[in-house]
Amino acid sequence: MNWLFDLFRKKETIPADPMKYLIAGLGNIGAKYDNTRHNIGFDVVDALAEKHGGEWATEKLGDVATIKQRGRTFVLLKPSTYMNRSGKAVHYWMQKEKIDKNRLLVVMDDLNLDFGKIRLRGKGSDGGHNGLKDIDQVTGGNNYARLRIGIGNEFSKGRQVDYVLGEWSSEQQDELPKLIKRAAEACIAFGAIGLQHAMSQYNG
Repeated sequence: MNWLFDLFRKKETIPADPMKYLIAGLGNIGAKYDNTRHNIGFDVVDALAEKHGGEWATEKLGDVATIKQRGRTFVLLKPSTYMNRSGKAVHYWMQKEKIDKNRLLVVMDDLNLDFGKIRLRGKGSDGGHNGLKDIDQVTGGNNYARLRIGIGNEFSKGRQVDYVLGEWSSEQQDELPKLIKRAAEACIAFGAIGLQHAMSQYNG
């Protein structure tokens, strides 16, 4: 009768891997959004994959790559749901990879920070960012880490959307590689040394 017991036994759940992290870079898919300010989240996870040998594959709800660094596994995600529906992709890959919310890091642009500044936080408001707003709604709260990357706010009244979806200025383009490199390093630090130490190191 053991087979009968096994048949009706409650299915065991596989515990989350404490050494696995999801780094979700936010952006919009499509060539017309390449090199725009709103896609810097994509740029950061692209840099991580390139530096650490990750290979992108088009999967359900996004492009995904996996890298290993300092004893940790980092699942990199570029949602294909467009910015305003980022939560669907983030939630799906958290479930699929069995990654707890405290090992999720969302990387996105921030109008409220000067260009070149980055801010790592363990939680917070969406600040008007539609990607964060959707992730909050789908995952049930804002209790997850986010890396805000300053894109500045040098636009005239009524031109916010054009600025956010616009390409970098020539001056910004010159500084962009350094900014992306620092943001990518902060992502690895989030997993390798923990949120608090990474905040101390990169929020200066």
